[in-house]
Amino acid sequence: EKFNAIKVDRTRMKPIVKITGEFWAQTTEGDGNFNMFPFLEREGAQLVVEPIATWILYMLHQAKEVNKDEKGLKLDKDLTDKLSLKEKLELKKKYKQNMFVLTLAEKIFEREYNRVRKALDNMPHEIVDQKILKDLAHKFYNSRVEGGEGHLEVGKSIYYTINNLCHMVLSLKPFGCMPSTQSDGVQSVVTSVYKDMIFLPIETSGEGDVNAHSRVQMALGEAKAKAKNEYNECLAKTGYSLEEIKAFVETREDLQKPFFHVSHRKGISGVGANFILDVAEIMKKEGIKTTAIENCLRD
Repeated sequence: EKFNAIKVDRTRMKPIVKITGEFWAQTTEGDGNFNMFPFLEREGAQLVVEPIATWILYMLHQAKEVNKDEKGLKLDKDLTDKLSLKEKLELKKKYKQNMFVLTLAEKIFEREYNRVRKALDNMPHEIVDQKILKDLAHKFYNSRVEGGEGHLEVGKSIYYTINNLCHMVLSLKPFGCMPSTQSDGVQSVVTSVYKDMIFLPIETSGEGDVNAHSRVQMALGEAKAKAKNEYNECLAKTGYSLEEIKAFVETREDLQKPFFHVSHRKGISGVGANFILDVAEIMKKEGIKTTAIENCLRD
């Protein structure tokens, strides 16, 4: 009820920036990432920050992968040592027990997370399947290379780009973060394959926030141009003017509430662009004609 008391104007064009990078730098708000979140919002961007849940499920997923690697191995023995039948059965039992416990932990965590999402009308970020992220990243960044977020940075960049969930990917990390540096090296290949991807890595180095903000502004300029073209194309498809759509939204309280579900169409990333298409569909169902058509009929 408190959230719904806030009016939201979704008719504004905003580029969506997906935040990835080192776990702490991509989730903190403050000097730890050059106050990047309020800076981006002042610049007119909309942020998509990864939930901590993704990191927890990544650790469970990697634990399962380690368990698979160690299947049938008695770690306190040399590989050349022969195992007795009893030892083999014990190892098989231990493997199945570990897989059961880890899978159960995943299911319980996902259930609890989705209960919170349901309580908030499914507005919070949904969890992306770890297998999907692994499969997308593996050919560029081996998923068995661990450290930091491992293959997640690459996987998320690709996932959010190919599913039209962002206009730009911003990777934030502390100076000298080795796993993120490895991911950045791989991203040069990734961006050559996925040519629509706008990717920018930022380190919280001694250069300071002025230089970092300047670099972000340059990349954000490209994202804004991309979002603007998308928005204008969608507006043209509606057959209405922006003023007509805004005037209609003003008459409908449900369209101004935070919990109004905006559709996500294939090939359209922006919330504003999808929203005006949703509003146009409602207007057409209600038989509202554009004033341009009415003026022509009157003439």
